[in-house]
Amino acid sequence: MNRSLVLGFVLGAGTVFVLTRVPAEPVAGAPVSAPDTPPKAPDPRVYDNTLTPIKGAKPLLADFPKFVEPVVELQRFESARLVDDLDGDFDVRAWRWSYNARGIIEMPNRLRAKDTAVIMVHPWAIDDEWGWKTPEPNGVADFCTPEKNSLAARHTKEVIDPFLKRLRPKAAFVMYSLPGPADPVRTKVYRSFAKTPSAEERAAGEKELRKTLAASNYKGEPLPTKLTLSAGRPVADYFRQFPGLDAGPRYNGDGFWKLPIPVSTSVTVDPNDVVIYDAEGYAPLRDFLKKNGVRHVLLTGYATDMCFCKTTAGYENLSKDFNVFLVGDATLATFPANSTPRFATNAHISFASLNQLVTQVNWVTPVTKNPR
Repeated sequence: MNRSLVLGFVLGAGTVFVLTRVPAEPVAGAPVSAPDTPPKAPDPRVYDNTLTPIKGAKPLLADFPKFVEPVVELQRFESARLVDDLDGDFDVRAWRWSYNARGIIEMPNRLRAKDTAVIMVHPWAIDDEWGWKTPEPNGVADFCTPEKNSLAARHTKEVIDPFLKRLRPKAAFVMYSLPGPADPVRTKVYRSFAKTPSAEERAAGEKELRKTLAASNYKGEPLPTKLTLSAGRPVADYFRQFPGLDAGPRYNGDGFWKLPIPVSTSVTVDPNDVVIYDAEGYAPLRDFLKKNGVRHVLLTGYATDMCFCKTTAGYENLSKDFNVFLVGDATLATFPANSTPRFATNAHISFASLNQLVTQVNWVTPVTKNPR
């Protein structure tokens, strides 16, 4: 059998040459492996789960107390390094809570930066220079009042943005998740899974986005002045007609949630940062990260009790496929009936720590010396 392969034709001096290649014959007795055989996964390792008490431990999440109430517990333990990448260049200390261990368990981790994505959930540009505004007189968006949105913007600027700037030069990606689909306007402004816009496209997209946002009137209905209550169930009737949170068209106006939401101007967006669109679902995000070799995620953003856990880039999705670290002081929970998110954020991060690892901004540091 003639096993030579025709590779192509070359024209020269009026002559046509046919180039062929004869594949090398396999060596007798040598194993033949398929070219697309995936590399063998590393063998599982035995983890030493010995817990050593930590004496005199300082409170956790204590660097930004005006935003997050520090975590204080009676018992703290140290365990062995959990994630241990060869040639890792991020030290990421983390903790979790265990009812069975009856305390907080801390452990060091070493992550390879090029295998790590930093994701910010829902940095909505509400009430900032973009022009997407909380509807008046009684509309709600993001943290649900202009005053609370302003506080969250300060947290973004003071805590999250410096963290992203510090990690961006080494991490595989800095990413942001936003509501809605990958629409024609925002995909001109931000890099997406499928496209990196040029500088010219960005400039044109920003103009179009500002014009689109400015065109909305941001008006809804006032609060009801009369309610109809039954004799038997007045409380249920009261809350049915006047709920604590109604973000629908009655108070926000028609079309408010169809507007293309930008990334908050409190974030310094780099042209190589990637935007995730919630409406596309989790699978494209998962596949993009895996295709690019990402194994670890440092998760920041809003709100701890809602989007941070349950949306496309929330930890309930990501922790199924990646090593996820919640950056506990780089997130805020919603805080109804309070003037501060400190206690709500503490509570929701502490609850998440039952099944998630929590780190903090100053615990993500470059490796200064790798003995291996």
